[in-house]
Amino acid sequence: MSEKDPDGIDSSSDDVEYHTYPYSSGDTEKEDGNQQRASESRGDSSMEDAAIVAEPQTQTRSGQMDNSGRYEEKKVFSEDLYTGQAPPVKKKSRKWQYIAIVGVLLLIIGSSFALMHQALSGELYTSNDKVAVIYVQGTLLTSSIPGGLGYATSEDISANIRKATNDKAVKAIVLRINSPGGSSTAGEEIYTEVKRASESGIPVVVSMGDVAASAAYHLSAPADLIIANPSTMTGSIGTIWTFQNNSGYYDQEGVEIYVAKSGEFKDMGGSWRGLSDDEKEYANEVVLEVYGHFIQDVADSRRMSLEDVKDLADGRIYTGQKAKELGLVDELGNLYYAINRASELGGIQGEPVVVYMNKPTLSSLLFGSGSDTSAVDQFLHYYDESPYGQIT
Repeated sequence: MSEKDPDGIDSSSDDVEYHTYPYSSGDTEKEDGNQQRASESRGDSSMEDAAIVAEPQTQTRSGQMDNSGRYEEKKVFSEDLYTGQAPPVKKKSRKWQYIAIVGVLLLIIGSSFALMHQALSGELYTSNDKVAVIYVQGTLLTSSIPGGLGYATSEDISANIRKATNDKAVKAIVLRINSPGGSSTAGEEIYTEVKRASESGIPVVVSMGDVAASAAYHLSAPADLIIANPSTMTGSIGTIWTFQNNSGYYDQEGVEIYVAKSGEFKDMGGSWRGLSDDEKEYANEVVLEVYGHFIQDVADSRRMSLEDVKDLADGRIYTGQKAKELGLVDELGNLYYAINRASELGGIQGEPVVVYMNKPTLSSLLFGSGSDTSAVDQFLHYYDESPYGQIT
């Protein structure tokens, strides 16, 4: 039995109607029908207006029957319906493309390092008829530091001469020289190796470039053949030892120096004072001693009398043309002419295989020196700062 409130209204039926109304399918279908008829009466344009003002995330329902006969419901958002935007597409992975690119780069880098290693070791070619070209480029020093950029070290050059001499495939050696000289000791060390190679039966040909003077000429003397360009600056046979006296500057600046020494000549050459008369005499003796070794080596190697060498060895520079007339140079020609002559002296038939043993490379450009100057400035140092000037 239904209960009634004081006003006589059946409260139980009203409560049931209140709770079932939102979920009544009949009422919903009726409301949908009314909305559809209203839309039809307004026309298509009103439907488009309704679509524009609709909530972008309004959810509608659609579905289809599955294999078991059950109705499968799908949710479709009105945002996709009204904007026409396609659902996001997952991008394809490019992992294998990146791996392939990295692999190709590693292959190129590996091949480059292999070629550099072979070129630096002088073993790029396996022919039995090789001409080894060894560079003497820059101021001569006795040092183990990397050479090739502004200076040439006797250790590096001597080691390459020995390596070429011990290689049975090398039939001749060409020394390509661009050096104003430098350390007398460095010139003597390389001189010894050039003489040893020549006496072992490996012809040594010197090819002079811009300048091959002083100690650079000293090391050239024992070669089997010396070739220069007509304008090459060579000669400068002699020895020099310089001292600097800054005592006037120290006095002006008020700098005082105390020297405790064990012998009279121990501080000889100090910039804080000039040389005494005894020190000057001793310095001249040292210079003449080194000079004597120099001219004797030239006389022995060039098959000249000591007096004839002394007449030429006053320190002056000679052009390649003049040096040939004086007997200091054998022939005139460039590097390739020197290579061909070395090939002939080595008994090579046909075109020789040329191996550049210590030619400056990218690695030497990057790591060859700790100087602050650029690599190009260093490379031209032997020419730009030559004490003999430039002929252009």
